[in-house]
Amino acid sequence: MINIKVNDKDYSVDVSPDMPILWVLRDVLGLTGTKFGCGLGVCGSCTVLLDGKAIRSCITPVSLVKDQNVISIEGVAGEHSTIQKAWEELNVPQCGFCQPGQVVSALALLKENPDPSDKDIDTAMSGNICRCGTYVRIRKAIHLAASMKNELHNTKGV
Repeated sequence: MINIKVNDKDYSVDVSPDMPILWVLRDVLGLTGTKFGCGLGVCGSCTVLLDGKAIRSCITPVSLVKDQNVISIEGVAGEHSTIQKAWEELNVPQCGFCQPGQVVSALALLKENPDPSDKDIDTAMSGNICRCGTYVRIRKAIHLAASMKNELHNTKGV
């Protein structure tokens, strides 16, 4: 049994220690929002957060996530909902397949850099491939989410 934390909930899973966290999420825990794309960690569709850092779940063994919190797309809510609101407002998704990884990567970026430049966004998101080419809308949505977060921070305590 391997003890892991996913979306702030504790789980014990009976899997091989070298099973990629992607398959633990999808096949064992039933959290199918995280997508399988290339299986090599280069397309970004399987991106999840591991203690706030974007990782590729298709190449990360479950044994490496002990004592850390994995956030999948299902866990992106609450304070992070500004990203989802920005995505919806700008109608970012087209086919939608890559979007869970895009949203999670954007969240990691905004946690590290709450006011990113275009270059910062392009660099942070470069590992996430969108077959539909919605990169311009993704960049705009990240800027919008950043401004929404900044608005929230500026109005607290007023």
